[in-house]
Amino acid sequence: LPTLSRCARTMEITVWIFTTLFVLAGLVGVLVPLIPGTTLILLAFVIHALVLPDSLSWGVLGWIALAWFASVVIDFLGVLVGTRLFGGTKWGMAGATGGAFVGMFFSLPALLLGTIFGAVVAEKYAAKRTRQESLRAGFGAAVGFILSTGGRLVCAFIMVAIFLTYAPWPTLPTWATWPW
Repeated sequence: LPTLSRCARTMEITVWIFTTLFVLAGLVGVLVPLIPGTTLILLAFVIHALVLPDSLSWGVLGWIALAWFASVVIDFLGVLVGTRLFGGTKWGMAGATGGAFVGMFFSLPALLLGTIFGAVVAEKYAAKRTRQESLRAGFGAAVGFILSTGGRLVCAFIMVAIFLTYAPWPTLPTWATWPW
């Protein structure tokens, strides 16, 4: 391998640190709905490829973007399908979304409970459904939320695995050549 100049090596290591931090933030964002998790991961890899053009081909970025698109579809369909499969209406889906939005400011369990509570309340009072139907829709919203979160997490790990498989690792300096 050709040796890199000290400046190029420092730049390469800096880009890898930036990429790693964005990927870690993206993985947190997969679990926390306020942060666009897989979008941050995709952004990190695109910036990595633009700053270090020899690191990734556009074909590899295309596969990573395809996994990102799958995560967006899974996210959109998760709660929607979960609520509908368990008999919920558009009110239940809207309530689940609102409950999740409120719950995300507290904790991950509050996020899940907010999804359930929002769907149940919306089904009960806005859609005028029975208690049994409302509870079933709330359960469906929770199942959909959990499945969509799991699907997004799988897509995020697939994106990271593709990147780590095809991106060349940085050439780390030895202690004798480290620029102190």
